[in-house]
Amino acid sequence: METNRQKKIAQLLQNDLGDIFREISKAAKESLLITVTKVRVTPDLSYAKVYLSIFPLDDKQGVLEDIKVLKPQIRKALSDRISQQLRKTPDLNFFIDDSLDYIETIEQELSGEGDNPEL
Repeated sequence: METNRQKKIAQLLQNDLGDIFREISKAAKESLLITVTKVRVTPDLSYAKVYLSIFPLDDKQGVLEDIKVLKPQIRKALSDRISQQLRKTPDLNFFIDDSLDYIETIEQELSGEGDNPEL
């Protein structure tokens, strides 16, 4: 069960990380959209799981590896933004959020486009 403080910190991190990824995409001049879909923070606020949705869908794992390489710079930029609210910046762990892909697969199968077995 998340406390109110965890929820507030997660929302703060989600908003600021979204801005940081927008700036990174703009600076790289790539047509890449990285959305922070969810952030989960541990009770001691030392670790944060950051779930990302990446569009276009071509090379999600490659983009995730690039983000992991940039993790120290992303954490520093985040620290500069939240230094007034938090004493210590959480350690960030990035994951691909595949819930949208899962929803799309279910919708395709329900509409008859999927690989449904004959009854």
